[in-house]
Amino acid sequence: MSFLTVPYKLPVSLSVGSCVIIKGTPIDSSVNEPQLQVDFYTEMNEESEIAFHLRVHLGRRVVMNSREFGIWMLEENLHYVPFEDGKPFDLRIYVCRNEYEVKVNGEYIYAFVHRIPPSYVKMIQVCRDVSLDSVLVSNGWR
Repeated sequence: MSFLTVPYKLPVSLSVGSCVIIKGTPIDSSVNEPQLQVDFYTEMNEESEIAFHLRVHLGRRVVMNSREFGIWMLEENLHYVPFEDGKPFDLRIYVCRNEYEVKVNGEYIYAFVHRIPPSYVKMIQVCRDVSLDSVLVSNGWR
């Protein structure tokens, strides 16, 4: 099996009913505080606004946020982290009417209310300490 290069960028068009599916494996913790990060950018560059930011600090916490006009907004922290070093994961981010719903390995974990409309998202980036098998967008999951 071949792996995707990290950071991995994917041009997208999201709407209610879209689902972002990310499959991979966190890299073993020989890395100091391994992390997984997913960003939904409003343009095809990393300087643009971020409609949804998900950063998993493996074994510690999950942070969700958005960046508007170059400023990070109020951060949401969660302490339930269903990812394990070296174990494959299936991360799904569902675009719902009012929020993103996040599931890991089929289990509903988090919700993040839209601060920027999902229709503004033009690029997804997955980065940090992860080996990626696939990143894709499916439409019409509901």
